[in-house]
Amino acid sequence: MTVRDTLSGDDRLVPSPAAMRRVLGHFCTGVAVITGHDGQQPHGFTCQSITSVSLEPPYISFCPAASSTSWPLIRNTGAVCVNVLANDQGSICTQFARSGTDKFSEIRWHRGHNGSPALDGALACIEADVEFEHAAGDHTIVVARVTALEAHAARDPLLFFRGGFGGFHSDAPAAKTP
Repeated sequence: MTVRDTLSGDDRLVPSPAAMRRVLGHFCTGVAVITGHDGQQPHGFTCQSITSVSLEPPYISFCPAASSTSWPLIRNTGAVCVNVLANDQGSICTQFARSGTDKFSEIRWHRGHNGSPALDGALACIEADVEFEHAAGDHTIVVARVTALEAHAARDPLLFFRGGFGGFHSDAPAAKTP
């Protein structure tokens, strides 16, 4: 069975948010927690829209919801840590996706080089300085310059696909790029 949404002959009509979520949910993504520290306390939120933008200069981007209460607190610090979650960190993903709770309760972390929280056990940590923001509908596109990064090759990623979470187990060696 295929899922198909059409634009009913009028090119100006747009797909509904439900159709967007349903169809774009077929694109598997990793899951991360974006963190920052304002000098008093840590802040963070779950995010799956992270991408490498440029190698020279080293830029990444991510897209917080315009309704996020955590992003303005992190933005004000100017520094972030993108914590790419490992396949055993589904509960951390859920915890940071909630509003109005102490997201760091029972979470082990340490300060990265830029002061932002680096979550223990993350698959990768990417520290960056916020450089640009662009309003984009119900989200904001953030471009940040990478200042430090590390990865743990022995761990596997937490993945988001069709509205659910799962894992990918890398028993075989990764394919080499040409």
